[in-house]
Amino acid sequence: MSAANQSDAHSLHHHHHLPWLIIAAGSMIAMLTFGPRSAMGFFQLPMLADRGWDRTTFGLAMAIQNLCWGLGQPFFGALADKFGTWRMLALSGLLYSSGLFIMAFANAPIWLHVGGGVLVGLGVASGSFGIVLSAFARNVAPHQRALVFGIGTAAGSAGMFLFAPLSQGLISAYGWSDSLVYLGFLMLLVPLFAIPLRGNASSGRHSEALSKQTVGEALKEALGHRSYLLLVSGFFVCGYQVAFITAHFPAYLGDIGIDARYAVIALALIGFFNIIGSLSAGVISQRYSKPYFLAWIYIGRSIAVAAFLLLPQSPTSVVIFAIVMGLLWLSTVPPTNALVAIMFGTRHLGLLGGVVFLSHQVGSFLGVWMGGYLYDRLGSYDPVWWLGVALGIFAAIVHWPIEERGVARPAMA
Repeated sequence: MSAANQSDAHSLHHHHHLPWLIIAAGSMIAMLTFGPRSAMGFFQLPMLADRGWDRTTFGLAMAIQNLCWGLGQPFFGALADKFGTWRMLALSGLLYSSGLFIMAFANAPIWLHVGGGVLVGLGVASGSFGIVLSAFARNVAPHQRALVFGIGTAAGSAGMFLFAPLSQGLISAYGWSDSLVYLGFLMLLVPLFAIPLRGNASSGRHSEALSKQTVGEALKEALGHRSYLLLVSGFFVCGYQVAFITAHFPAYLGDIGIDARYAVIALALIGFFNIIGSLSAGVISQRYSKPYFLAWIYIGRSIAVAAFLLLPQSPTSVVIFAIVMGLLWLSTVPPTNALVAIMFGTRHLGLLGGVVFLSHQVGSFLGVWMGGYLYDRLGSYDPVWWLGVALGIFAAIVHWPIEERGVARPAMA
């Protein structure tokens, strides 16, 4: 083999080689940061029984957490793009652990809202998908991004799946307060796992240091881009559907007379099949049209919910519904983040992916809040379910015309 051919073979190998240390470290962080926040529901009843507070107090803390997560994401994403991923992830571990410690010793609702609401929300915002996936994007070839996004998203799903029994076991053995302290110490591992994710938007295998675009210019370009705005509006629907089911599905099952243990089984199944769905979504969206794939995911969700509501409801139908929704749960994340990277590159991916995610969290807030509000007014969750079906069809329609290509930048050519 000639020297030129050897060089070509070497560069081809380098091009296809995945940075497994970075992927493994980022996946551990996604698992850790996603775990405790998805298990918060287990702390509600023992905490309220101990403190004498009502469910509205706890619900408000969780709503604040979701909102701080959403509002913090573009901000922390922009800081990670500029100052480096490791700094933001180290901050995440400190914010998250301090939030859990304050929540553990909260003796008044204000401390629950500050700890479990604001600090945990900001801890998740500075350490969740957007930050980790942006670091992945800078270290792999463009055609590999959807796949590694699927791996990172699946790790977050695994956190949901693992921390439910872990939290329940800790509460049974040590009580809710000590359990929060143990989880707080666990979050201090995040800065250690984050060490391989050093670097910012100007580093990594696919750095874009040549592009001198400012944060303001990046935002102006994105908010004037039709496909990006359609993506933002569609991801709102994902947040609405997922958060409503997470918060209200156990209560809904009780209303229709299905044994409470099926709520635990359903959420565990969603968590498990979520892992399969996320990995599959990474592989599928690497090969096929991402906008069309997203449209079919939302159509699939609408069909699943409509079928669940219209067909006879039983423990079997709950299990089938949980499996189908689990497969479709976070499968939207890899293609959505990959589309942002395709449109604008990785220079401001933390910021622009964060704006898309903020839309998701506004949807989450509305899904959780409207579920409770309309139930109290109408005595039924049915209107919220059917609104979710209609929104799923809306999301499919807005994803269909999205163009999967980079924005034209004549000035930078």
